[in-house]
Parts: sequence; C-alpha cells; structure tokens
Amino acid sequence: MVNEEVLAGGNSSIVVRVGDTVRRNSGPWTPAVHALLDALRASGITRVPSAAGLDEQGREILSFLPGDVVQYPLPEWIWHPSILRDAAGLLRQIHDSSVGLAHETLSWQLPNHEPVEVVCHNDFAPYNMVFQDQRFAGIFDFDAASPGPRIWDFAYLAYQLVPFIEGGGVAAPEGPERMGRLDELIAAYGLPFPRRDVLRTLGARLVELADYSEGRAAATGRPELNDHAAMYRRDSIRMVQLAKDA
Repeated sequence: MVNEEVLAGGNSSIVVRVGDTVRRNSGPWTPAVHALLDALRASGITRVPSAAGLDEQGREILSFLPGDVVQYPLPEWIWHPSILRDAAGLLRQIHDSSVGLAHETLSWQLPNHEPVEVVCHNDFAPYNMVFQDQRFAGIFDFDAASPGPRIWDFAYLAYQLVPFIEGGGVAAPEGPERMGRLDELIAAYGLPFPRRDVLRTLGARLVELADYSEGRAAATGRPELNDHAAMYRRDSIRMVQLAKDA
C-alpha cells in the first residue's frame, strides 16, 4: 500500500505527499496549470513544481519541493531583505516565461484581469513558499493562476512580504520602513512600478479577495473566511489612503 502523508495547508482541498510527489484534487483548470508549470520548467525555472499528469484517483501529480514552510504568525527571519529580493526575482522570471501562455485560450480557475500581460500566480505569499536554511527556495500552489497584468500579482506579493497586511507577523516592519521595503521589492522585480499604482492596485485586489472570501464562507460554512474578508476590506481602505500619500 502506498504511504500518503497529509501536508499542512490545503485550504481548498486535501494535499498529500507520496514519495517525492504531491497529490491534490484536480479540476477543469488543471490542464492550464500544468501547461504553465511545463512552460516555466522549459524556460529553466526549477524553483516551482513540475507536473506529471493525474494518478489513478484523478488527482494531479506534482513534484515535491523540499524545504520548510512557514505558519502564522510568521517568524522574524521572514523579513530578511534577501527573501524580499529573491521572491521578487522569481516572480519576474515566472511572469516573463508565461507571456506566450497568457494569450492562449485555456480554462483557469479564477477570472482574467485586464490588461492581460502574463499569467499571474495570484497567491504569491509566504504560506506558498518553501525555505531552506531560512532562505527563499521556491513557490508552489499554482491552482489560482490566471492571466492578468504584472502589477496585479506584484501588489499581492507586496501586501504579504513588505508587509502591508494587518498583523504581518513577529517583528514585522512598520511605518516608514515599509515604503523602503516596497522600493526594494520594486527594484528587485526590475520594472519601475510607481508606489501609488502598486497601492491602488492592491486596494482593488483586496476588495476582490474580500468578495471571494465571503462567497467561499457561504459555500463552505467556514465563518473564519468572513473574518478574513473583513480584514481585507480594512486593509483596502488603508491602501487607498497610503496611495494618496505616496
């Protein structure tokens, strides 16, 4: 009998490890996600999972990314500048390698956002990252990916890793330090996003995320998702104000 180890996380489905692979429920979007992972791997990006089709239960098969995952509250070492830079650099590589795929007719789980420039990960955050010796080592969980503008994805990374999220974690940077970290994140990504544009985009992103979380709460009977939605709305208001002052 094959040994299956249930992995932490998996808010939408049960995720298990089988040897050097990960298995999770598939959906209509799985072929698009696997096409994205194939494109990223073909471009030389190794810090993302590789896809290997479906197993006998119809679950998708992905390679296991070795390393540590973080839980909330986030540890103090997560705010090291090298993690900020390395995460932004990988996001840029993923975006650049997805340009061609972004304009193909594929079925994604989440809606597209205009203008379509790249395939966005849409959940590029510490809880989907792996770390080795407290250094950024990769990103997983591409199920929410869909085409959209680069800044849509970048703004959410800034939310999580600058951070702008309410209660970011142990010793999370605050106040003026956050704008310096945003500038560093922008520089590491390598495109001159204006601060104001990032914050405005993030405000809109959080309103959409709040709507989505409330819908999921109603569909799944998980009231904690309504708490998440309320936080996203509070944070969205703060982002709008920060954008005015940026």
